[in-house]
Amino acid sequence: MNDTAKRPTLYLVDGPNMAFRAFYAIGGMASSKGQPTNALFGFVNMLLKLIRDHRPDHLAIAWDPRGGTFRDQLFPDYKGTRPDMPDALAAQMPLFPRVAEAFGLPFLVLDGFEADDVMGTLARRHEGELDVVLVSSDKDLMQLVTERVSLYDSMKDRRISFAEVEEK
Repeated sequence: MNDTAKRPTLYLVDGPNMAFRAFYAIGGMASSKGQPTNALFGFVNMLLKLIRDHRPDHLAIAWDPRGGTFRDQLFPDYKGTRPDMPDALAAQMPLFPRVAEAFGLPFLVLDGFEADDVMGTLARRHEGELDVVLVSSDKDLMQLVTERVSLYDSMKDRRISFAEVEEK
């Protein structure tokens, strides 16, 4: 395939990152039974916008496993300075796999590995045949950016390319 031909795209969504951003972007919403819904509502709208605006050929949502990762076992204080997840967000977390199911999207969870580990592995595995877009605001993912892997911050509608990373 020559470099001018459009390659298929694989969008990998950092699910927890998008869920947190949706939760804080939209004030308290709840169902008639009191179930918080603001993170779910925001997440669905962000996903719909991503699909509508970018028309990815392939799309998957990566998620963190329950019970921590290998980093937590190696270093018990890993992410120890982060505040606890708000109860209203924690109550919504079990429902995100159902969102992926409703969209017909793969919901990727690998015991012992964070969502960004899964995203990085898939980016490296598929950048030979696909253009990979990592959908996240996590700046740590910039280390994965290449000529065929970019980072996209959906809330700021900003794509970070290899040239920008090289410049930084």
